[in-house]
Formats: sequence, structure tokens, C-alpha cells
Amino acid sequence: MTRLSVPEMSCGHCKAAIEKAVASVDADARVNVDLSSRTVDVESAADMSAILAAIREEGYEATTIG
Repeated sequence: MTRLSVPEMSCGHCKAAIEKAVASVDADARVNVDLSSRTVDVESAADMSAILAAIREEGYEATTIG
């Protein structure tokens, strides 16, 4: 499981866009979005750099935490 910080994420639309971005790289990925902390937990067999790139393509800056 990798935790991502997505500071601009603030609403349901943001959550849906992040989930869609991760699914575009790995449809079987597990994604848990926490809007209050603006974090996303991702469990995926895909390369995390590809997931980060997909999130950025949706317009959100994302970085790994820890």
C-alpha cells in the first residue's frame, strides 16, 4: 500500500477523478480516498510512477508520503 498526498483534492469530483486515473493504469487497484486528510491509499501491482503520472494528467499534483 502506498499513501499519496494530493493537496488540491477537496470534493467528490476530485475523488472520482483520482479513482478514474488510478483505474486507467490498473483496473484491479484498490483505492481509498480520504478527502479530509487529502490522501489516497493505493494498492496496485502497477508501477507507482505510472499511477502518479495518470493522476497528474487529471490535473492533480500527487506525491508519495513516507
